[in-house]
Amino acid sequence: MNTDQRNFLLAERETVKRMLAKTPATALLTRMSDEARLRNIEAELAALPAAGRNPARARLTFNGLPVIGSHGIFADFGMKAVSSFTDAVATVAASLSAPLAAMGPIPNCDQNQLLITNTAVGSFGFELEEYRAQELLDDESAVAVALDRTQSLLQATLGQDDELADIASETDPRALEKVRGFLRVLADNEAICTLQYGDKAMRFADPGQVRRSLDRLAADNLRESQETLEGEFVGVLPVARSFEFKLSGSNEIVRGKISPKVGSVEMLNDHLHQRVRVEAMRTQVGNGRPRFLLTQIPQWAADTAPADS
Repeated sequence: MNTDQRNFLLAERETVKRMLAKTPATALLTRMSDEARLRNIEAELAALPAAGRNPARARLTFNGLPVIGSHGIFADFGMKAVSSFTDAVATVAASLSAPLAAMGPIPNCDQNQLLITNTAVGSFGFELEEYRAQELLDDESAVAVALDRTQSLLQATLGQDDELADIASETDPRALEKVRGFLRVLADNEAICTLQYGDKAMRFADPGQVRRSLDRLAADNLRESQETLEGEFVGVLPVARSFEFKLSGSNEIVRGKISPKVGSVEMLNDHLHQRVRVEAMRTQVGNGRPRFLLTQIPQWAADTAPADS
């Protein structure tokens, strides 16, 4: 659907309504003509598909050594910084629908692009907008979700280990590496950034804070491994997509999330207290509590009996 066409019809409808309000009741032919045009406009509007949503928009500004006040930014740094940021967002967006291969092209890059639509005043930066090859649907797009998650991940690098582990555990390893790449560009150039998206903004205060965030995302501090857990589910919240799992032997309870890539999870509640092996991604930041992400639905034997308490 053409948004410009809808806007034109809406504006014309208001014009015809104003004309009708000013036309005296005695001007029968004029009123009949305007009323007929108004009916035609209403019919054309009703025939159009439902209006799509506005594209996702973000504001990314920089400061530090490569930035000359609000006048400009060194081109080499600006190109690298924006390219690494948009690359990170596109990778996060691609990872929402399927696990990413360790190497090779990122899927659907052409569908997850950001446009530079303007420069941002204040400290120097750019206004970014989701590219749309056609009308956007009402549903939140992968790019919109990816912008929110990228912002949340960057913000979490400034917070507690548990907060960072929560969001890192739900982020594809290749997407994490792309975010590291963006931070690396900032750190190597003694730069900082502010990212505004929606009603939230995250900001690095100084280059030292950027370097600490990069260190917290480093592989030796943010450790991930695929593990097999053996035990039983003791609780599953399908809407929150979270679970509690009691490990065999130690009876330790571990808590985790269920990957968005896993389909319907309601059936897990039909198998509470049945012994099973599950595949989960284990994420630990520093010495914090490990987080687990269930990456696939386990298979139970048809005659599986409840586990011993």
